[in-house]
Amino acid sequence: MREIRSREDIEFLVDTFYKKVLDDEVIGYIFTEVAKLDWDSHMPVMYDFWETMLLGNMLYKGNPMLKHIALDQKEKLTAQHFDRWIQLWRETLENHFTGEKATEAIQRAEMMRQLMQYKIEQSRNQHFIQ
Repeated sequence: MREIRSREDIEFLVDTFYKKVLDDEVIGYIFTEVAKLDWDSHMPVMYDFWETMLLGNMLYKGNPMLKHIALDQKEKLTAQHFDRWIQLWRETLENHFTGEKATEAIQRAEMMRQLMQYKIEQSRNQHFIQ
């Protein structure tokens, strides 16, 4: 077990997490069949996002909320999907990392999940304004 201190740690975390995601029967298909992600372009964005969140290096520029709202329009994202995402994220962190940043990564993911679920539900309302 190690602490999250560098870009290399972030890359290991994200790579390990997405290996679990791709093999997962609950959410794997969302990434491969619905979003049809281009992994060569997606992974550096995820590295930048988590490096920004956890290490404070302002690399990420984007709006994950809008991307997930658009994804929800293709395939309804449910509480079960978010629960599984958090479970896999938490397992990855708990199996490989320790310390303040690992705890922060779990807390930030939980907050994102709550906000994302709320915003996605709001986006399903016909009066939703982005």
